[in-house]
Amino acid sequence: MNIYVSIGNSDDKLSQRDWAEYVDEIRSVLRDSASKVLGEWYSANDSQWQNACFCISIPETAVTATRTRLADIRKRHDQDSVAWSDVSDTQFI
Repeated sequence: MNIYVSIGNSDDKLSQRDWAEYVDEIRSVLRDSASKVLGEWYSANDSQWQNACFCISIPETAVTATRTRLADIRKRHDQDSVAWSDVSDTQFI
């Protein structure tokens, strides 16, 4: 199963140091859970908003635990949400 996970700091709740810690924790969980890391994308250095997006392949047996760990990190960092998108049908054209 391939998934995208996106996080952001558009409300500026997190300082730069807190944002860096948040990204690091999210990335660590995803790398631990992934059978394969497909990509990581970040907003530009001079962007008004801070965002990150990760794409991984993950075994279905790891989905529930990974989602729980991401939610725990989100709560610890006082963030409203983490976006989780399943890719159920990838087509090569």
